[in-house]
Amino acid sequence: MLEILFTADSRPAPARSVRVDGDDDVAVLLAPVEAGDAVAVDDIIVIARDAIPAGHKIAVRAVAQGAPVRRYRAPIGLARQPIAVGEHVHVHNVRTALSGEDAYRYEPVAAEAVPVRREPGFMGYVRADGSVATRNEIWILPTVGCVGRLGERIAAAAGPRHAGRIDGVHAFNHPFGCSQLGDDLNRTGAILAALAANPNAGGVLLLGLGCESNQLDAMLARMPDTVRAKVAHVRAQASGDEFAEGLAAVDTLVEAAVCERRPVPLSALRLGVKCGGSDSMSGLTANPLIGRMTDRVAAAGGTVLMTEIPEIFGAERLLMARCTDEGVFDRLVEVTNRFKRYFLDHGEPVSENPSPGNIAGGITTLEEKSLGAVQKGGVARVSDVLDYGEAVRRSGLSVVDAPGNDAVSTTALAAAGATITLFSTGRGTPLGSPVPTMKIATNHDLATRKSGWIDFDAATVLDDGQDAAADALLARIVAVASGEPARNETNDERAIGIWKSGVTL
Repeated sequence: MLEILFTADSRPAPARSVRVDGDDDVAVLLAPVEAGDAVAVDDIIVIARDAIPAGHKIAVRAVAQGAPVRRYRAPIGLARQPIAVGEHVHVHNVRTALSGEDAYRYEPVAAEAVPVRREPGFMGYVRADGSVATRNEIWILPTVGCVGRLGERIAAAAGPRHAGRIDGVHAFNHPFGCSQLGDDLNRTGAILAALAANPNAGGVLLLGLGCESNQLDAMLARMPDTVRAKVAHVRAQASGDEFAEGLAAVDTLVEAAVCERRPVPLSALRLGVKCGGSDSMSGLTANPLIGRMTDRVAAAGGTVLMTEIPEIFGAERLLMARCTDEGVFDRLVEVTNRFKRYFLDHGEPVSENPSPGNIAGGITTLEEKSLGAVQKGGVARVSDVLDYGEAVRRSGLSVVDAPGNDAVSTTALAAAGATITLFSTGRGTPLGSPVPTMKIATNHDLATRKSGWIDFDAATVLDDGQDAAADALLARIVAVASGEPARNETNDERAIGIWKSGVTL
């Protein structure tokens, strides 16, 4: 039974909180409280037994030692000790229940209905293969880190001379491509080749050194003819003046890439979804709001890509139940358990998460983080599962195999084909990927303090409701897809991260 101490109409005015479901054992505070303060939880009042920061959880139901603690209608862990009503619920009294690999059964649930809407389109660049870009840029991709700075120097020189003709010239430096072996080297080649295929790259300059493990010819061989048609390449060791040759190659790529935006439907959008620097509000505001975008884009016939496999542990069954068929389910099981085995083979527990910043923001266990994170997928059916470095094949929601690391996962989304990415954050980050990377703040404080980083304040859902916030966010997405710069672009924050999993020679 929930302890009812006095009615919500009583005084003094209680602190506000949010509880997802009436069966949840905890609520999340919207403001800090001291011991003895009253907290409104739905239609009852709870008295705080501890000082509790904003965004952290207060117990609204007593929980016995060893019993599950429920949030989001699901267990987020087990009570380390008895928890009384009004106590601060966090890492000191809750532990994870995750251990290792799991056995799963395909138990599909009925698809949830998404209202049919007349969605706004955007102004995009239509490519010869039918894909649509939100930017028309020249990307410089080094095969190896040794020529990464060369690429940056070429981009810095070429960008100003072509301003107004294309949307930019950008180089993506990285430290890999040599001293790698086997699957580790293969991943580097695969992710770079996949990035070259992104529609936002109207032309690509592939920079090689000559002696690297990730050979330029092998990179070109990975690319289909349609991608190779927009790729120029320079081998630095074989060139008399690699800078001048690279600059001339960019000039030629620009001439071939110049084109105009055209009106296209929302179905042409490839939307990446990602969270980073999460807090306890992520699963209440930004991630559910991004889930609304997933549902609307997917329902319109568009494509949504989500990743961060270690951050679905504890909530993976919610996605597995929405797989369109047993083949997709089997692939998601394979990717999930393979990632768990990756942790275990390195002597790490699968629950080695949340991060210190997540914990400071109120997230207690990986289960809690995952249950909030998967909400970015809305209620859309999972239509496909992609390996790291694989390109998107189907419309709808696809899950991409990649870790949770912000730089690595946003790069994996761009490599899979995302032309714009929504990135929810409760702690804040300036990071940007090769494509427009819109930061969606989970709380008003972050949106106000770091307005130079944040594209949208999702905490408006608490004031205006989900429907109004969803319409406003979609309008902002359409504006950015049509050419309005995202904050990461304004700040010139663009980078890639490559998933390194093997030895270095």
